[in-house]
Parts: sequence; structure tokens; C-alpha cells
Amino acid sequence: MSVEQVVIIGSGPAGWTAAIYAARANLEPLCLIGVPRTNPAPVLPGGQLMLTTDVENYPGFPEGISGPDMMQHFQSQAERFGTRIKGVDVVKCDFSSRPFQLTCSDGETIEAASVIIATGATANWVGLDNELRLATSGGGVSACAVCDGALPLFRDKPLAVIGGGDSAMEEASYLTKFASIVHVIHRRDSFRASKVMQTRVLEADNTTVHWNKQLVDVLGEDLISGIELEDTVTGDRSTLEVSGLFVAIGHTPATAFLDGSGVELDAAGYVLLQGESSHTNIEGVYAAGDVADATYRQAVSAAGMGCKAALDAERWLAEHA
Repeated sequence: MSVEQVVIIGSGPAGWTAAIYAARANLEPLCLIGVPRTNPAPVLPGGQLMLTTDVENYPGFPEGISGPDMMQHFQSQAERFGTRIKGVDVVKCDFSSRPFQLTCSDGETIEAASVIIATGATANWVGLDNELRLATSGGGVSACAVCDGALPLFRDKPLAVIGGGDSAMEEASYLTKFASIVHVIHRRDSFRASKVMQTRVLEADNTTVHWNKQLVDVLGEDLISGIELEDTVTGDRSTLEVSGLFVAIGHTPATAFLDGSGVELDAAGYVLLQGESSHTNIEGVYAAGDVADATYRQAVSAAGMGCKAALDAERWLAEHA
């Protein structure tokens, strides 16, 4: 069995950027892009952008570009320089000895001199059928206000945000710049968010909070037309007309496959990096993108992290060849 110089696990902006840099450095990277899943929520090779219709905040695309088209451009560029692709998940990693051992979902074991983890993080959804359908079709349901909130689809329209933590407050506060009104839906009678974040939302002129309400249905065919809410105290149901829904109930980093690998994770499951680098606690193992970034979660920042990971891996390999 030949040993791969660089194996990249993941295929979003971080993974493809790492592949481009590693391929141009003649490291002949192998990119393990994953397999599509639909349960409990859609997860596609290419990451969160595969669920985004219009990307208008990535430099170099003045007219915007669809998320899937952007990921196809990334992949084509990586392949142009010699990146090899395999459509499998990694189910287990053994970093205890060298070369590293990666067990794939098809039963194959791949040996690697270095590994870049770029598996991303998936948005947590409520799990309603129409919520997920409209999220994947560009029907006005999103998990990222910074990504989508400024789109013409949402400007000067009534919008709703689901959640009560800091992420939900950030989403709601951002949307107040564009929406006619922002409805914040929270299933309890108080927010979990920090006081300063709560204050920004509660004091905004175009924000209304709906306490003790939970989302039970999303209405609309091609585009969202409203949401159905249930009172968590009385059980009464009501309908709220909105033109956009932003689900802000957290993200889950795709790190389950790292159980037992020795890679250090934080309390939320994100990969811990060493300082400002892409290094994990294991030499020769790097991480990039949302799998190691609970703060920014943007395509452009993920791509930058992918660049750093490839450069770090290249330098480490040169020193240990």
C-alpha cells in the first residue's frame, strides 16, 4: 500500500482550497469528499454552500454565484492541478503511529503522511419537512443571516429568527438592517444569550419577540409564506406571515469520526488549533474551516484556513521527508 503525502478530509471551501495549494506544491493530494446524506438533514459533499442559492459576499463574483456552482469551480480548479477525489466518508482515524491510518466507509484503509481535517459543521435544524425542503431549494429558509440576509429576496420583508442564544441574537441584529420587521421566536420566556446581545435585539425598533413559542410548520410551496407556531404553555397555535426564516439553534461540527483519534476537541466538539496556525495537537494533522471555527463560519474565512493548512502541511512534510 502506497502512502499518500496529503489526505484532505472534506470538500467545502476549506477542503478544496487546501487541495488547490497542496496540488500546486506537487503533493498529489487525495481529497475524501464524503457521501450525500439526507437524514436527519441534508448533508452534501461541498459543505453548507451546497444548500445556498446565491452567494454575493465572496470576492471575485461581482454578480454573485450559486453555492453549488461555486463549489464546482473550486473542485474543477483543484482537479486541474492534479487533486484526486474519492467519494467516501472517513469513519475512523488512527494517528497513534506513522503513517496515519484512515478507515473509509467503503472498508478501505488509506495510509497518509499528513492529514487535513476540513469536514465543516452542519447547521442544526428544527427538522420539519417543509423547512428542509425550502432550505435546499432556495425557498427562503436559511441557517446563515450573514450569508443570505442581504439578498433581494429578504430586503424590506418580514423575517423570522428561531432561537434564543447568542447566535440567534447575532442573526436577528444583522437582519434588522434589511428587514421590515424581525420576529424572534423563542420557546422559553427568557433568552440564553448574553445580556449585551439581548439588549441589541430587544431595543431595536423593528424587532418583535414571541416568547414561549415553538415552530411546528413552515408554510409555502416555492417560497415561504409563513410559519405556524405553538404556544409552549397553552398549546394554542397561530400563524405568522413571513417572507424568510432563519434557523439559529446552533451548529454541530462534523468530528464524530475523530473519536479515539487523539485529536483534541473543545467542549462543543470543534477541533482545537495551536495558536494562529492550522496545527492540531498531533504533528502532521491539521484542521481548517468550520470544523475548527465556531466564530466566523464564512466561505472566505474557511478558504483562508484551507490555504494555511496546506502551507503548514507542505512545510512539515519538507522538514520530515
